[in-house]
Amino acid sequence: MSDHRPNLEARSLSIGYKEGKQSVADDLSLKLEPGELVSLLGPNGAGKSTLIRTLAGIDDPLGGKIWLNGRLLSELTPKQRARQVSVVLTDSLPGSMVSVYSLVALGRHPYTGLMGGLDKDDESRIEWAIEAMGIQDLATRRFGEISDGERQKAMIARALAQESNVLLLDEPTAYVDLPRRVEIVGVLRELAHSHGMAILASSHDLELSLGCADKLWLMDLEGTLTIGVPEDLVLQGSIAKLFRSDSFEWNSELGGFQVHRTPVRFARIRGEGEAYQWTRRALERMGFAIRNDSSVEFELVVGLDAAGVPLYQVIFRGISKSFGNLEDLFAWVQENDKRDVSD
Repeated sequence: MSDHRPNLEARSLSIGYKEGKQSVADDLSLKLEPGELVSLLGPNGAGKSTLIRTLAGIDDPLGGKIWLNGRLLSELTPKQRARQVSVVLTDSLPGSMVSVYSLVALGRHPYTGLMGGLDKDDESRIEWAIEAMGIQDLATRRFGEISDGERQKAMIARALAQESNVLLLDEPTAYVDLPRRVEIVGVLRELAHSHGMAILASSHDLELSLGCADKLWLMDLEGTLTIGVPEDLVLQGSIAKLFRSDSFEWNSELGGFQVHRTPVRFARIRGEGEAYQWTRRALERMGFAIRNDSSVEFELVVGLDAAGVPLYQVIFRGISKSFGNLEDLFAWVQENDKRDVSD
């Protein structure tokens, strides 16, 4: 019989603020499995940070129970808890004068004696954590001298040095540019899959989460937590529901957000592949509604030349013309619009 158990589990969990017993979310049941990267998504104020702090044992739950590797979180000593769960918070940055190596070494605190001395095993784990985050060249530099993206990597390395099998991160890609965001999430995914860690990271980057996370936890302002595989949540409409707005919406077919616009004209488009998808996005951004019939005034065929470069054959108000890029195509359409207005 299998002895499988999640690295972290909560049942009937209520989270919020002890002062005034203000609840943010109630009756939550959730699991973090080994080898799993989970992205926690939701609007500001939904309680994402509160959930992470509660699961880490920083904030007490208002109700329910949390287990770490089969043991009740409430029964663990601080040192026992620190050996099983690591947490990276956006508001817990250390002093700027400490070196990156010294910062990462703080992750060994649950294992060192009263004097805090590091043995060979400690040093080996510190070096592994630094290498895992690819920050070997930063080890001797001061924390205050490195970039925001590098700081985030150093903070994650400190958490890895704790040698826990649960890693909780509150917006680890905040204040980081796009390439570094992709890089950090890629490292987290590799750590989960290659080292069997259970990793939960809150985020506001929906598209990156859809592409990298094994599961999504969607938390709305009513305190409801919806859990599932990213593609299931898209097809079930859960993503669109969570991010519904009067000014924009989630387009599951295109896999991105769209600003609401009242269509001013209709277009028919044919083609396939990424050139087709991006051309359709461009048309909708310009106010075209896509319709598959012959009554439209604008028809576009997207193809590729022998070198794989997109080609655009357009019929607009009875005029047929070819273009090698969308910028020239749209400039021509706008010029025809101006000519019609002046006429």
